[in-house]
Amino acid sequence: MVNNWSIIEQHCLLCDEPCEGHPLCGACEAELPWLDGQCSICALPLPTRDLVCGECLKRPPSYDHVEVPWRFAFPVDALITRFKHQARWPFGRLLGERLAHHLEHAFADGLPRPDALLPVPLARRRLRQRGFNQARMLADWLGRGLAIPVEAATLQRLVDTPPQQQLDAATRRRNLRQAFALSATARVEDRHLALVDDVLTTGATAEALARLLKRAGAARVDVYCLARTPKPGG
Repeated sequence: MVNNWSIIEQHCLLCDEPCEGHPLCGACEAELPWLDGQCSICALPLPTRDLVCGECLKRPPSYDHVEVPWRFAFPVDALITRFKHQARWPFGRLLGERLAHHLEHAFADGLPRPDALLPVPLARRRLRQRGFNQARMLADWLGRGLAIPVEAATLQRLVDTPPQQQLDAATRRRNLRQAFALSATARVEDRHLALVDDVLTTGATAEALARLLKRAGAARVDVYCLARTPKPGG
């Protein structure tokens, strides 16, 4: 006889409805803000696919490609906030596993597989306050899921810049000048490297890190993140 008390019914993390074998029910997964039309370089949301946005045409970024599954919109924005600022790690792991699944499909469709994953380093002050680096956790989950090595010590943050969320692109770029460096043991030359972060907004951080890596001889730099913000009013 089966002991019913030993059976733990799994519930959807978003709607709390019963679901078997998955952290999200089918209805909630379908309603996530999947990113369809986007810039083929920076993944800025656009009306259609296979276009390059005006900013990338005018000022081509140092990174080669951004791969991201979602727009920064409800409920993904709420899940990222809970993971990042409330240490709700199950939400982060859920999103990280979905990102790994998305990347596996992208690799199967021809996206080059990187040699290593590099988490975006967190400022020391914020690391002390938060107690963890969400980019490092995401990189570790991706590394395990995709069998790609994580090289967390390659990138170093030298300057604790002010919080970037409310700043425009030009101010973000000024803040990040000289903010990053490579470690003495970094292996960069002729390698394909992928930066890992939670959200891409203006791309200033990704640009600063990709420029640093390219100047050190990296052959290709991609960016993997959970969500992409649209332009204000977009």
